[in-house]
Amino acid sequence: MGKDTGFLEYARELAPRRPVTQRVNDWFEIYLDFPEPKLRTQGARCMDCGVPFCQTGCPVNNLIPDWNDLVYRGRWKEAVRQLHATNNFPEFTGRICPAPCEASCVLGINQPAVTIKQIEKNVVERAFHEGWIRPEPPKVRTGKKVAIVGSGPAGLAAAQQLCRAGHSVVVYEKADRIGGLLRYGIPQFKLEKHIIDRRLEQMSAEGVKFVTGAEVGKNVAVEELRSEFDAMVLAGGAESPRDLNVPGRDLKGIHFAMEYLPQQNRRNLGDAIEPESEILANGKRVVIIGGGDTGADCLGTCHRQKPRSVHQFEIMPKPPDERSPLTPWPLWPMQLRTEGAHEEGGVRDWSIATTEFTGKFTGSSSGSGRVQHLHAVRVGPAPRFEPIPGTEFRMEADLVLIAMGFAGPVRNGMIDQLGVKLDPRGNVATDPNHMSSVPGVFAAGDMRRGQSLVVWAIAEGRKTAASVHCYLQTNAMPLVTPQMANTERQPIAS
Repeated sequence: MGKDTGFLEYARELAPRRPVTQRVNDWFEIYLDFPEPKLRTQGARCMDCGVPFCQTGCPVNNLIPDWNDLVYRGRWKEAVRQLHATNNFPEFTGRICPAPCEASCVLGINQPAVTIKQIEKNVVERAFHEGWIRPEPPKVRTGKKVAIVGSGPAGLAAAQQLCRAGHSVVVYEKADRIGGLLRYGIPQFKLEKHIIDRRLEQMSAEGVKFVTGAEVGKNVAVEELRSEFDAMVLAGGAESPRDLNVPGRDLKGIHFAMEYLPQQNRRNLGDAIEPESEILANGKRVVIIGGGDTGADCLGTCHRQKPRSVHQFEIMPKPPDERSPLTPWPLWPMQLRTEGAHEEGGVRDWSIATTEFTGKFTGSSSGSGRVQHLHAVRVGPAPRFEPIPGTEFRMEADLVLIAMGFAGPVRNGMIDQLGVKLDPRGNVATDPNHMSSVPGVFAAGDMRRGQSLVVWAIAEGRKTAASVHCYLQTNAMPLVTPQMANTERQPIAS
């Protein structure tokens, strides 16, 4: 694949990021364009490695060597067909996926991996620019109807696959706009929202119907959907945030990340935020608890709101700068990752556990005060996280953002009313075909597997769609066979 000796001749090169002093003053994406000749050179680094571990490292099993080779040869239209054969939304994964494919790249054993993610993004952007991505409605309708609850990447992928199979698909979203976490969870500087809108236009033209402001189990009755539709797909995500139960947690100024991030996305979309509920970092001493992707999203958002200071704390030890021997190739490596937000400033620290919040109280009732200080201690390694005597400290904090991940789907409402069984982790339990304990009700994405990556959500949506399609055709559920899996790989672009 690519040029036989390309990996020996060319070094890994990425698109440059815009200067920090520029990008922290706006909400646009942080990467500059990458010239086509350089992209083709990067495609040439893809080796004829025999067994492409990148494909198995990728949850949607992208045909990576195929489109890398086509990019190297300048055959862009063919490249986008191969790209779309396994991935409905490469414009999302090419921006916000952490690229497990690159961690599995054979070249990565002893050299920097092929720039798979960068090539993916540029292939799909070239296709949109050239007009190669067009609506592809089905030629025949089956008369079957499917309700999809949730419009994140899992729900959207399932919707597009099922619509193209000829079924009538309605997507229900409780928010006022379609997109789920893509819309309100991912900051604008990582994913500008017009990227979502252009794909939704394609899906609408193909026949997918979208209903916003529709919270199933509350203002949309579960019984109504069960009687009206032949199948349901639960793709509402893992929305229950993991809390930090320490003294002082009820003080004002302490918020979950998903209370904070959607507000800024709404501002960028032109929405007004009620002053009494507004969460802003400007001029404040901010502490972010959690060192993952969501914490980095909070960090980048804080920088653009001009805080007085920002600290980001993680309870786990600092990862090594290079791949840990505990996670050898082709496993996802345990190593330090520096996001664009970390380049922009702030203090990042590890092995810290928050023990208490204290503040200034303005009344006698609980929760009437506002946070002023965070109390913490340095801890030993997992799983015990034993406090280290003498390392206790206190720091001033005006705003605390909890970004410790998610504990599973919200249960009260739709899930309770449907009566679906849950697994030991609190997610919707399914059989190998992604069908829940209630016949005809399927689950996909974070609601089924727990908090995960956008690429896993897309993969889940596609696999669930294949199972729903089989169910609607036969009203029985044989296990998904390789032959059925191959039907998922239908090109989207022409």
